[in-house]
Amino acid sequence: MPVEFIHKFEKGTLPMTVLALHGTGGDENDLLPIARAVAPGASILSPRGKANERGAYRFFARKAPGVFDENEVVNRAEELAEWLGWAVKEYGLDASKVYFLGYSNGANIANALMLLFPGVVAGGVMLRPMRVLRPDPLPDLAGAPVLIAAGREDGMMPAGEAEALGRLLAEAGAAVDFAMQDGVGHELTPQDFSLAKRWLAER
Repeated sequence: MPVEFIHKFEKGTLPMTVLALHGTGGDENDLLPIARAVAPGASILSPRGKANERGAYRFFARKAPGVFDENEVVNRAEELAEWLGWAVKEYGLDASKVYFLGYSNGANIANALMLLFPGVVAGGVMLRPMRVLRPDPLPDLAGAPVLIAAGREDGMMPAGEAEALGRLLAEAGAAVDFAMQDGVGHELTPQDFSLAKRWLAER
């Protein structure tokens, strides 16, 4: 068995599984109600990040806000990818139907997963993400669907980061849907949930 993640699992009635990836300071419970609401009937797999920043759980450590150690990102993404492979078998999930729902730091580990381990997830929803690495060479993401939802007033993200991530994923072959919301900051809004629900319903 790979490195264990504290997690919650809820079995659904549909083939889809939502991999819920919380933001900084969250845990395995944070996105459960949102995942239930945006993907009714799907199974939900929600791990707790293993990095700890002054008591706040994250999926990888950082040197400072917006400053990342690429080796740390790679190692944490590898742990999560291995654990996800175990969870798919353990819970009898359809590996081709695992879509992430990631917020902030959770969205960032999700894009690292896609770029470093193409195929380990089918695609998913990134809420308030930014770039954390650029593999060389880029993988072939083979049309993997991604929704990026950003806020124009997001003071926690450098200007243009979400757009740059979208371009990077598209360059790697992902099918990227991008939503920039006016008057929205880093916090999630009902509009995010509506976007995610419509998007996931099409998978």
